[in-house]
Amino acid sequence: MGVRLLVLAVLSVALMVVDARFSLLKPARSQASLVLMDAYWITDLPGRLWEGVASQFGSRTELVAENEKLKTENLLLQGRMQKLAALTEQNVRLRELLNSSALVNEKVEVAELIGMDPNPFTHRIIINKGERDGVVLGQPVLDARGLMGQVVELMPYTSRVLLLTDSTHSIPVQVNRNGLRAIASGTGNPERLELRHVADTADIKEGDLLVSSGLGQRFPAGYPVATVKEVIHDSGQPFAIVRAVPTAALNRSRYLLLVFSDNRTAEERANDAAQAQENLDALGGGPVIPATVPKTINSPAAAAAPVTPPATPAAPASATPATPAKPVTKPAARPAASAPAAAAPAATHTARPAAKPPVAAPATTGGRE
Repeated sequence: MGVRLLVLAVLSVALMVVDARFSLLKPARSQASLVLMDAYWITDLPGRLWEGVASQFGSRTELVAENEKLKTENLLLQGRMQKLAALTEQNVRLRELLNSSALVNEKVEVAELIGMDPNPFTHRIIINKGERDGVVLGQPVLDARGLMGQVVELMPYTSRVLLLTDSTHSIPVQVNRNGLRAIASGTGNPERLELRHVADTADIKEGDLLVSSGLGQRFPAGYPVATVKEVIHDSGQPFAIVRAVPTAALNRSRYLLLVFSDNRTAEERANDAAQAQENLDALGGGPVIPATVPKTINSPAAAAAPVTPPATPAAPASATPATPAKPVTKPAARPAASAPAAAAPAATHTARPAAKPPVAAPATTGGRE
């Protein structure tokens, strides 16, 4: 009996080492998750049955009060939605003016929490959406209040999510009030985040809202992450101690949202933006300015044109020693002389102070000879 126990202990330790160091057991874990889904469903069945029974036997007074409360909240949310729609349209128009191709709305899908990691030193949960549902590694997860974490492990029908408060997790954030950038790291406490390496003179104070900055190319920008709870300044330290409380209900949320954001690289987004601008120019949106520029340039060019023709007859002047070219230069010189004569009244008003027009007269007379 002792030998069997020793063999099983050695085998379990070997499996743990292989699972931690290598990825050989991932297929086996994915297949095991299919078997454990029934266990998850069975263990969750009492809770769902209790919720169903409690909802059936709820008092009428509580239902009426809840109904009135929901009506009031619905009315307030509809009012906010109208304002949000106006702000969204204004944002779209401003982005069009800035030639921005950023997404205004992301695609989301509802998921349900079905399990939690029993290890108290890791903050991970299991949701009922997996690789078969289109979930990808690193996909952001949020609830009704803010960001919760990201997907770190995929299985066919389930996924494991790493929460923001895990000690191994960090997210780039910015202060919503002034745009100050920082890194929010997990502390192992589900009710606290820390902003590390924040200068002691940084403009950050208690109550500031921290939102995702989108600089890590993992989380979409603009989602609430945490609220600053405490800022400690120490004159002997170069950095301030900033503690924040996550806005998401990490220990209470049951229904979550999976965000499907733009997965293109920066180069692909730049190429798509350039292609969109070319298509806009081809449709007539861009050539308006280039069409007006030559018209404004033609007026100085017309005044400068009489200066260039005298230079062209000067070239045949260098070839005047060739006597056979005289009958050829006469018909070419007379139209050239008439062109400056016709343009001379218009050019004398602007080019009178210049001393170059007298030089053009000997050039024309030489051409006539």
